[in-house]
Amino acid sequence: MGLASAPSRPASPSDRTGPGHAHWLRVAREAADDLATDTVAREQAGKAPIDEVSRLREAGLLTLLTPADSMGADADWPTAYAVVREIAAADGGIGQLLGCHYFLSGSARFFAGPALAAQMDERSAAEQWCWGGGFARQEPPLMLARTSKGLVLDGRQSYTTGVLVADRLAVRAVRGDTGEPLAVVVDPARRGVAIDGEADTFGQRLAAGGSVEFDNVQVGTDDVLGSLSTDEDVLSPRAALASPVGRLFSAQLLLGMAEGVLAEAREYSRTGYAAMHPAWPAGTPHDPHVQTAYGELTVLTRSASALTDQALEAVRGGLERGEGLTYDESADISALVAMAETAAARAAQESTTRALDIVGARSISARLGFDRFWRNARTHTLYEPVPHRLRDVGEYFLNGTHPPFVLPA
Repeated sequence: MGLASAPSRPASPSDRTGPGHAHWLRVAREAADDLATDTVAREQAGKAPIDEVSRLREAGLLTLLTPADSMGADADWPTAYAVVREIAAADGGIGQLLGCHYFLSGSARFFAGPALAAQMDERSAAEQWCWGGGFARQEPPLMLARTSKGLVLDGRQSYTTGVLVADRLAVRAVRGDTGEPLAVVVDPARRGVAIDGEADTFGQRLAAGGSVEFDNVQVGTDDVLGSLSTDEDVLSPRAALASPVGRLFSAQLLLGMAEGVLAEAREYSRTGYAAMHPAWPAGTPHDPHVQTAYGELTVLTRSASALTDQALEAVRGGLERGEGLTYDESADISALVAMAETAAARAAQESTTRALDIVGARSISARLGFDRFWRNARTHTLYEPVPHRLRDVGEYFLNGTHPPFVLPA
């Protein structure tokens, strides 16, 4: 059984009008195979992934979540998760970029009214937008002020996924008069937007990360999706699902990285060479220490995968409940997703570290690129720290405290 295979589960035919889950998983695997052919060279070059985004766009993956009546593929969230996991196994940076795109492009469904959400979907599909940005809290926050000329946005958002290739940025801004946090969409080509691409990270170099400066940027009323307030008078249980929906992309990304490094290391151990570098010999696959290490990492990764599947089903159930969802049910889902993200993070960190030991001293070769898995996983977990999720789970288990409404970075 292949470790890099995301769970294949067909979407309900009554819910979907376009090609189903199996179709898009095949498309994702083809895209992943394409990315894998030059992933080491691209990752080491660290250029803005303009070509990679074009590949995703040509494959139809950018409009995956857009409803059919807005000219999209009309796929569901579980299909988007499976696609991200498949891409991440081949290229962690592009997996993060795509997961961020899916979450942000679908965020209007949680924070905006139906009419505005449909308008965003239609424009995004028609113009094949790639989304970047993020709704995580930061200090100091971006500020949205009302002036005689309308709304203006000011401030700087530090390292943000996708900004180097985004057609639209979705960001968190605070109203200057009330302090209410809002989800705001900005065209990066608008006057006053300046993008700094000098992130210089040691991992996730292909996630198109950078910083954005907003200087008196004009914002239309239709560019404000809605509130990100945690006040229960504002945040409905269904809107609160935006947090676990987004965080589940983090779990799938991490699982993809774990599965990707194990699949690549396994090929090296089995064949005695790396597929792209046959001159480099490997150790024997019959070494009992090597077998034990693979066994431990397989159990760790599969356990995290099973927990993530449970979280996915809980998210799906919550979305189906819609406005009937309660705050307690939403909290249950958030706690389960926090567990899954923690388990996936540990699987990724352990697998990407120990794979280097399994391959041995030859893993130091930059030509083989085994180090990219560790660097990518470690970079992501620094932005999404495991201790924060563990604390949320522990507080929920011990005191019944609902997990906070925390959107992914």
